[in-house]
Parts: sequence; structure tokens; C-alpha cells
Amino acid sequence: MSNVPVNNGRRRFLTAATSVVGGVGVVGVAVPFIGSWNPSARAKAAGAPVEVNVSKLEPGQLIRAEWRGKPVYVVRRSEEILAGLSAHNGQLKDPDSEKPQQPVYATNEFRSIKPEIMVALGVCTHLGCAPTYLKGNFEEQVEGVTDGFYCPCHGSKFDMAGRVFQSVPAPTNLMVPEHSFPTEGTLLIGVSGGEA
Repeated sequence: MSNVPVNNGRRRFLTAATSVVGGVGVVGVAVPFIGSWNPSARAKAAGAPVEVNVSKLEPGQLIRAEWRGKPVYVVRRSEEILAGLSAHNGQLKDPDSEKPQQPVYATNEFRSIKPEIMVALGVCTHLGCAPTYLKGNFEEQVEGVTDGFYCPCHGSKFDMAGRVFQSVPAPTNLMVPEHSFPTEGTLLIGVSGGEA
């Protein structure tokens, strides 16, 4: 044992430096660990809900979202479109949506929770092609119907509720995914629910 005096300044410096290095190490380990709690891209593709802002969606405007690796078409239907939906029921394969292509709460004439907001998978029920949205020029496909979806692959046609017309290859209406409106301007795809 020696009687060398203790250098308290050096001891405090070493203690502080060790604490800082240890704190940085804890943060370095904690950030990836906490980040691992978020759903992975694979989990999101497998069905994690997708939030869509519909507050600025104009009448007749379509936006696309992706849910479970598939396109989802979201359209704000105008008053004219809503009023005309029942006018062509006689031309449809399943006008009352009796086949289960939508959640129970969307089994109505609009096939949606909010009449003005259409939510449907953008996948043709024939062979899985992506139908094209024809706004204002759908009459070339179906007389008397101005807006709708046309599948260029094999000619399937769907109205603005995603209902399939007769005499086309698609056997059923477009699928309507589970959806809800947690707030007035927010659509949540993949979660059943009601209206804000």
C-alpha cells in the first residue's frame, strides 16, 4: 500500500466518461430493440391496417392505396353518381350484392359505410387484372352509365359501387375490404367499424 494521494478530479472524469459511454451503448441497443416492435414490411403486407386521408378527396376523384399487397380504389362519388346507381340494376349480375364480396355493414346499395366514399379492391374478379377508372367516358362501355371501371384484359365492367355488369367474364362484384372511418377525414382499410 502506498500513501499516494487520491486524484478526485481524475476519478470524477473517469466516472463521467464511463457513464456517457454506457449511456450511448444503452441507446444504441434500445433504438433497434424498440424499432423491432413496429410491424415489419412483411407484416404490413399480411394485413396491417392502412390509413388514407380522404378529407381533400374531390367528387369523382380516385386515389389508390395498397393493402395486403393489392391496390385499393377509393373514390368520392358525386350526388349524380349516387342518384344514378339504381338506374342500371337490371344490367347487373348481382345488383343487391347477395354474394359475400363485402363486409355485412357494406351490403347495401352503395356497398360502403359512407355512401359518398367507395372503397374496393382494384382487382378484377375474373383473372386479377387492374380495372381502369373511366370518369365521364364509361358510356362507350355501357350505354347510359357515365362513370365506371373497365378491365382492359378481358372486358369486364363494373359500376361505381363495384358491381359487375352482365355478359362479361368477371363472375362477381369487386371485393370491398373491411374499412372504417375513425375520424371524419380518415379512412382505415383493414379494420371493421363504423363511421366517425
